[in-house]
Amino acid sequence: MYARKRKEENVIVFDIADPETGRTYHFQVPEERLVPLIGKRIGEVVHGDAIGFPGYSFKITGGTDRDGFPMHPGLQGPGKRRALLSGPPGFHPTREGERRAKTVRGNVISEYTKQINLKVIEKGSTPLEDYLPKEEASVE
Repeated sequence: MYARKRKEENVIVFDIADPETGRTYHFQVPEERLVPLIGKRIGEVVHGDAIGFPGYSFKITGGTDRDGFPMHPGLQGPGKRRALLSGPPGFHPTREGERRAKTVRGNVISEYTKQINLKVIEKGSTPLEDYLPKEEASVE
């Protein structure tokens, strides 16, 4: 049979949006960088020194858990619940007035969070491109 490539379990994803350039940077970082963010809520400001980006400040705008359920700013706490939604995040209606019960995660970052969306509030001296891993040329 085919061998399925498994995702690394000890990796957290930071998707950092830079409003000045309109670009989003995708960082895969070790799970240890999530520890300073546990207990923070959507909308809070985080200093980049705590998560490995010195001089930067970020606003938490959302995220997903390890099962792919989105965080919803209207639900308090870190738990997963079914909520009646009429719009994003978690549900995009196709008809006017449509509502649906969907499973979403609360607005608090927990150890179950696998991906966090951040927005740059204050820039540091080093550009974010310099934090991206350099691709090594493969030698055949």
